Amino acid sequence: MIGTPHASAPVLAAYSYCEAVTGQQAGNFSYGIRLLPTAKRRAMSALYAFSRRVDDIGDGPLDDESKRLRLEETRAVLGRIRDGDVEEDDTDPVAVALAHAARRFPIPLGALDELIDGVQMDVRGETYETWDDLAVYCRCVAGSIGRLSLGVFGTVPGARDAERASEYANTLGLALQLTNILRDVREDAANGRTYLPSEDLAKFGCSAGFGSAVPPEGADFTGLVAFEVRRARALFAEGMRLLPMLDRRSGACVAAMSGIYRRLLDRIAETPQAVLRGRVSLPGREKALVAVRGLSGYDARSVHRQTARGRA
Repeated sequence: MIGTPHASAPVLAAYSYCEAVTGQQAGNFSYGIRLLPTAKRRAMSALYAFSRRVDDIGDGPLDDESKRLRLEETRAVLGRIRDGDVEEDDTDPVAVALAHAARRFPIPLGALDELIDGVQMDVRGETYETWDDLAVYCRCVAGSIGRLSLGVFGTVPGARDAERASEYANTLGLALQLTNILRDVREDAANGRTYLPSEDLAKFGCSAGFGSAVPPEGADFTGLVAFEVRRARALFAEGMRLLPMLDRRSGACVAAMSGIYRRLLDRIAETPQAVLRGRVSLPGREKALVAVRGLSGYDARSVHRQTARGRA
């Protein structure tokens, strides 16, 4: 088993694999973790690579029964990591890297069980009547990532309200996931999935779904998007209270990822029907600029100003 935090050659190779996966597939996530010191960046890459594996099973071409089997196999790998049964020469580099990261940092591995639970909800084709129902799903697939990340970041000694750090990390995850849901309404509809709460769809006349580039006849799609954007912004404002509890580089990482998603949310708010024509995204240069500003301009006072504006 991997017995010490020291990174041997096989462990370093496993981390390199995870960093390659992250660089190729992580998109917005990768811009934030570039700001972290090496050990934390490697740990976050291991978390991403494992999470990517889980997501790919849920989104892949397998039939539902095969997906369920693969997810349980992945849960078994997680159990081996938790029990310390992963050797440095294991053939699974993601397991090797994550096992090492979990020994170096107090990562709450149970949150990865929640991620698997959330993807199983996708496989079952669950829909959500209310925001409270959807929030359970969002906690599993995104709040879990916030809490896992906090295990790597840690909090600064003496941070005020540090006992609420996990709550705020979870809330940021919900904000990011709701932004993703708004961005992907057309793509999800094409895959037979609807995430927005049924009661919200009914309220704005959108229960017919999003199968075309125009809203359903008589629907107030702009009103629906504005309603969900306000909810996401309130979640961001609450979750951003986490930032003063983090060290500068961890805080900059979170600020960068949150900033990218908040800009994306602004784009969606400005042109709601754009999400029905395709995936709304930010140019790479704009993402990089947000990330650089996160490292050079992050400070607790700016965070307090941002959260105050979000609550207004």
